[in-house]
Amino acid sequence: MSEAPPPRPERAPLPDFCSLPALFALFVVGALTVTVMWLAPDGQRDWRAFSVGMAFVAWLALLLAVALCKLAPLLQRLPRRWPYAGVWLLMVLLVALACAVAQWLDGALQLQLVRGGGLRFVRDGALIAALLGAAMLRYFYVLAQWQARLAAVAHAQVEALQARIRPHFLFNSMNTVAALVRVDPAAAERTIEDLAELFRAALGQHGSRDGTLGEELALVERYLAIEQLRLGERLRVHRDLDAAPADFPLPRLLLQPLVENAVRHGIQPLRGGGEIVLAGRCDGGFVEITVDNPLPPVPARGGNGHGLDNVRQRVAFRYGARAQVQAGPRDGRFVVRLRLPLEPGEDDDARADRR
Repeated sequence: MSEAPPPRPERAPLPDFCSLPALFALFVVGALTVTVMWLAPDGQRDWRAFSVGMAFVAWLALLLAVALCKLAPLLQRLPRRWPYAGVWLLMVLLVALACAVAQWLDGALQLQLVRGGGLRFVRDGALIAALLGAAMLRYFYVLAQWQARLAAVAHAQVEALQARIRPHFLFNSMNTVAALVRVDPAAAERTIEDLAELFRAALGQHGSRDGTLGEELALVERYLAIEQLRLGERLRVHRDLDAAPADFPLPRLLLQPLVENAVRHGIQPLRGGGEIVLAGRCDGGFVEITVDNPLPPVPARGGNGHGLDNVRQRVAFRYGARAQVQAGPRDGRFVVRLRLPLEPGEDDDARADRR
């Protein structure tokens, strides 16, 4: 019996040094260092030296950002925490080199801005870079670990939410198939084909990746086709989805529970049935999706709000605070409205990358 290969050491993810926040952080740390040194009790309040120092820090921050942006993919290949050690060493070397060049230019041009002879300026710059660089990288490392743990917890919560949706949906669907087998075998065959696609989505065949609005609406149509066979003319559906972007990224099985609730709690209790309205449109950088069903005089039994709560939590996890899920009675009908941002923000991008 062959032994299992040893696990590969995990790599510590480096921050995105190509982003503006990273460049801004480097500049702020450098500017604060120059300001503190300028305000030191034994320092000389020379505005000319302060201005030159700020210009040097801005140039140095840009140099570090460009170098780290280009070399980060190579450093990221190192095992365990060595990528951070490589970044730290690169920062110290670049700062020392920049200080040496600045000292040489100061002497060649006789500007007399660098005080102290020999390699004192280079030594002090490298020491400051070593201390501040270690503190910054430690902060980035702890932040990356915290974000990884948060993503893992959020992913587990989404998996649990999907697992709570699946049994109720699958049991109802199987009951529908059982009722159709004896009455209409051809319809039962079509229903099984529809169920095959629905089962693939419900059982997570595609993992945790997003689908699209068009794919989700196709699943909804398959579900409605099954319920149409069971309810007949009692179920009427009005669709107004022409203005909705079909390629909009959407978590899988997000709309199907809402439509299922509309059928179960809005159409099924009414003897004459009713009409479900599915609408979608773009409005000011947002996609609005509405599921509208009649509100029976007596609420249907068995509703506990889990499906709607699941949708709220999944929308909050995927789209952040800008997304909205509104649900409640309106003019004798129950209306659920999803307002989802078309363009993700920075937090949304990070959230999507971690899935």
